[in-house]
Amino acid sequence: MRLLLAEDEPSLRRAVTVMLEKNNYSVDAVADGQEALDYLDADNYDGVVLDIMMPKVDGITVLQTIRAAGNRVPVLLLTAKSEIDDKVLGLDSGANDYLTKPFAAKELLARIRAMTRAATQQVSASLRFGNVTLDQKTFELSTPKGSYRLANREYQMMELLMSNPRQLISSERFMEKIWGYDSDAEINVVWVYISYLRKKLTALGADIHIKATRNAGYSLEEQS
Repeated sequence: MRLLLAEDEPSLRRAVTVMLEKNNYSVDAVADGQEALDYLDADNYDGVVLDIMMPKVDGITVLQTIRAAGNRVPVLLLTAKSEIDDKVLGLDSGANDYLTKPFAAKELLARIRAMTRAATQQVSASLRFGNVTLDQKTFELSTPKGSYRLANREYQMMELLMSNPRQLISSERFMEKIWGYDSDAEINVVWVYISYLRKKLTALGADIHIKATRNAGYSLEEQS
């Protein structure tokens, strides 16, 4: 199980990383909120342990940004504050749980197990169209010929397409759903990710393809 740990205090970051790895988690550890956003943009995780008070981008903003982009990865917030308003804001922003510093290692592990278990139970289905399956738990795109584990935005785009087969989805909808209203990304980034997905579908011998309709958008169609 892969976790992202975002904690700016070096000694605590190292200690938590060692503890998690000893308990059979694979951990990527970062020191600020911008790094956390970059990692979450580039890859998929089974859970995130996110400190609220971080440089560059605070934990609440990180949380709000990924939720606005449609990323439902389970998030546990860490905070040195005990005020109820911070906890309420975190939960209202989409956190699955919170833990106040200082904390016991056993409690952190228990809360991680609880939030990832709940997510696994909620996201256990697969989407299927043609000979293609998209596993919503493992993020794997597969056919009888093989499989690819999709990166975060590839997965979100494919999930949107496979949830709406044969339906046109505009570039603007992809941008709104996946990159968010406030993104600085150019709209042609949608075409770039469509290209990535097309190459994977071809390599897998898929009997479906992503069709582009000029000035309208993209749709997932059976091969003619």
